[in-house]
Amino acid sequence: MNVMPPPQTRFTDTSRVDLLLIADMVTPGARVLDIGCGDGVLLRLLAEKRGVDGRGIELSQAGVNSCVAQGLSVIQGDADTDLVYYPDSAFDYAILSQTIQATYSPRHVLEQLLRIGKRVVVSFPNFGHWRVRTELLFLGAMPRNDTLPDRWYDTPNIHLCTIKDFVALCDDVGARVEKAVALNAYGYKLGVSMPFFMQNLFGQQAVFLLSR
Repeated sequence: MNVMPPPQTRFTDTSRVDLLLIADMVTPGARVLDIGCGDGVLLRLLAEKRGVDGRGIELSQAGVNSCVAQGLSVIQGDADTDLVYYPDSAFDYAILSQTIQATYSPRHVLEQLLRIGKRVVVSFPNFGHWRVRTELLFLGAMPRNDTLPDRWYDTPNIHLCTIKDFVALCDDVGARVEKAVALNAYGYKLGVSMPFFMQNLFGQQAVFLLSR
């Protein structure tokens, strides 16, 4: 009897191409904590591509159930309140992908990530993108796009920020930016030498690799 291999993780949705960049930032075989891991797409990708020892925290029961059904090590938890229970430097990488803007206390969460992980990877939608600015200026309404698909009253995002804002937060908490990559609306990386103010204008989302 032939057994079909498990499906490999693929991405056709440019709004989550950040996951591929995150995977490239993680050292093979590393211990990883994925906070807000959703249905486990990133954990599965990291296991397939980098052979990591991955753990996850997810707020929704549906997400936890999906992860456990795939054999992923995920528990239910809240990034705002439960990270304090993890010891210092417990993981090589602490990852927060497209989640920091949905937390109640982004600064507290980032400080906890920097305490728990030797390195931290954060991705988020950039509210400083030129199209967002244009829609606010000329339409007078909250913008919607691939990375910000919800209406203002339905969105889980409560602390939207720009790349410039996030860089300032990193300075405030004493985080060192090892790498920063901005992605345009088509999921392509902008030039690595591009200054932050240009990334802030043309990047629709961003991925940061941080350390103390």
